Amino acid sequence: MNYKCRNKRKFWLTGIFILTLIAVLPLIINQYMIKTAGVAVIAEMKADREVNFVKAQNPVFSGLGAECILVLGAGLKPDGTPNHMLEDRLETAFALYKSGAAPKLLLSGDHGRNEYDEVNAMKRYMLEHGVPKKDIFLDHAGFSTYDSMYRAKAVFKVNSVIVVTQRYHQYRALYLAEKLDYKAYGVCSDQGVYRGQGMRTIREILARNKDFFKGILKPAPAYTGAAVPISGSGLESWDQEEK
Repeated sequence: MNYKCRNKRKFWLTGIFILTLIAVLPLIINQYMIKTAGVAVIAEMKADREVNFVKAQNPVFSGLGAECILVLGAGLKPDGTPNHMLEDRLETAFALYKSGAAPKLLLSGDHGRNEYDEVNAMKRYMLEHGVPKKDIFLDHAGFSTYDSMYRAKAVFKVNSVIVVTQRYHQYRALYLAEKLDYKAYGVCSDQGVYRGQGMRTIREILARNKDFFKGILKPAPAYTGAAVPISGSGLESWDQEEK
């Protein structure tokens, strides 16, 4: 009888341990990614002082040897223009580019259908700010953070990049770059508290867990395509009718 009780107790304790591990593991992975990638976040820019900030830090940026500034998509308004978060990313990236932090811009977003075109909206922003066409590279298949980071290396042949996005998103992007074997440094574009950030933060925990395993398995994204080296002209990545 005692033997049966011991076995039953052992069974239940094992079950509780496994369930606890399943519940806690996502939080452990989340914190591991933040701690691992956080060291590559090198700056945070605010709009009221961004140009002077970048100039003051220019020796830091020039010492990185970054080949481009990678802007990750964040969505569009109903009229097809960048939403508030994306506009802050573009503003930060332009200030970095203007300061000489890197010679090229890589704009990565969702252009999976004609009626939704993040990358050309981002491109228009940069053209309106006077960036030469040849310095603007477009990644039309940046459907996810993983796809954008994978394609930066596989398609655009980058070895060192400055990633521009909000801080909550930086950890995952920088972690993926490390796992995909290239150098990435983060400049955060937060200009305040964004509406819906609480829910966005919860979703990010789940996304970090998903991309943790992708970083191990390194699956190719749905689209790769021909190489467009960042050392060449950005026009090679544009839609044919836009060149």
